[in-house]
Amino acid sequence: MAEFKPKAIAFICNWCTYTGADLAGTSRMEYPADFRIIKVPCTGRIDAEFIIKGFEQGADGIWISGCHIGDCHYQSGNYFAQRRWSIFHDELEFLGIDTRRLKYTWISASEGRKFADEATEFVERLKELGPYEDFDQIIPKIEESGASVGGDG
Repeated sequence: MAEFKPKAIAFICNWCTYTGADLAGTSRMEYPADFRIIKVPCTGRIDAEFIIKGFEQGADGIWISGCHIGDCHYQSGNYFAQRRWSIFHDELEFLGIDTRRLKYTWISASEGRKFADEATEFVERLKELGPYEDFDQIIPKIEESGASVGGDG
């Protein structure tokens, strides 16, 4: 039987984490390629619907990573992201999404090693958890809550 290769999405900040990922790559650090990077201008702009849509589209895990607190290119975006993350985490847990499938980190442009280590840890965790097949069971809860799933998004 083939080894399970998780499908993960990484929403990462253009200014810090993406540059850290670039540093990891140019430094030839090894890390799994079992995730797709979606570069965002700032993690403060990430909405809970991005996470829900990711799982709806078949992701086994979602990773959000941005600038360290106090180092945001947009000055306060990562403060918004930190506040939203605590709300998202609780909402998603309430809806029945296994929050072990979520990861939130701060990685600066100079932390290529940290990027590689966090990516490896996340993919290994998803391999242990196995494929995420429970999303269809929580769609009724999401629709009851008034959140949109699919459609115009």
